[in-house]
Amino acid sequence: MTEDNVGAILKKLDDVYGVTKEGFYHDQPWQLLAAIMLSAQSTDKQVEEVLPDFCRRFQTAAQLADAPLEEIEASIRSIGLYKNKAKNLKKCCTQIVNEYGGEVPSEIEELLKLAGVGRKTATLFLADAYEIPGVTVDTHVFRISRRLGWAEGKNPVIVEQELQKVLPEEHWNRINFQLIYHGREVCTARKAKCEECILGDWCERRI
Repeated sequence: MTEDNVGAILKKLDDVYGVTKEGFYHDQPWQLLAAIMLSAQSTDKQVEEVLPDFCRRFQTAAQLADAPLEEIEASIRSIGLYKNKAKNLKKCCTQIVNEYGGEVPSEIEELLKLAGVGRKTATLFLADAYEIPGVTVDTHVFRISRRLGWAEGKNPVIVEQELQKVLPEEHWNRINFQLIYHGREVCTARKAKCEECILGDWCERRI
């Protein structure tokens, strides 16, 4: 994979999928973190449907931390795994209040100490909330970057490191949503639609 090929692929992704995406509804950074946590194994549509009421009900991290677990569960009941997510949200917000003065930390090492926050959630939050460059590796990014020959790693952490070497830093934050869109529509896990792929000229899977 040459630098010219990488540039051509990134330009094509920009042209087709755009360079910005609309983030989750939120009024405060902690609400954005909560939304990203809720989106795990759920659709964005499911999360967006509950966020307005959720944000009105819990306007500060302290309010959610002090709320009964049953009230938190009721506010996100339509989302998959809502019981476990409610527990994590309550514990996470308690940590934010008690250990970080009510402010979500802006360092990934600190974010990873919060309940329910993994590396993917932390990287995506930093990109969306604070515009801190980072490559968020979900299943689509993991799969497609390996098919393109950008990465060979067997786990998301290694692939993240490989992509940071391959991609220009200014593209790190948007590669996630671009490859998510491409992975959902074309480069699917079960049967990739290679004949429809806009990246076919450069894909090592097809060469």
